[in-house]
Amino acid sequence: MNKQELIGQVADHSGLTRGDAMKAVEAVFDVISAALKKGDEVRLVGFGTFSVSKRKASTGRNPRTGEPMTIKASSQPKFKAGKGLKDSVN
Repeated sequence: MNKQELIGQVADHSGLTRGDAMKAVEAVFDVISAALKKGDEVRLVGFGTFSVSKRKASTGRNPRTGEPMTIKASSQPKFKAGKGLKDSVN
């Protein structure tokens, strides 16, 4: 399912117009992204938890030349599925 299909499903299930469903889906994505950007965690009980994981700087190798190179520290978004979501899939 892609984003447009998700918006269509939200519109069908909620009775919203497609435009309102698009605004709602976009708003949810924006709020989750903003919270993660601040370093906060988003917990949706029964669904899952969105969080940010810090990766330390490391040394790797350039695949073309084999020379060592530094890989910068970064933040990675993570999602851990909740019990309700796991149970609904199994």
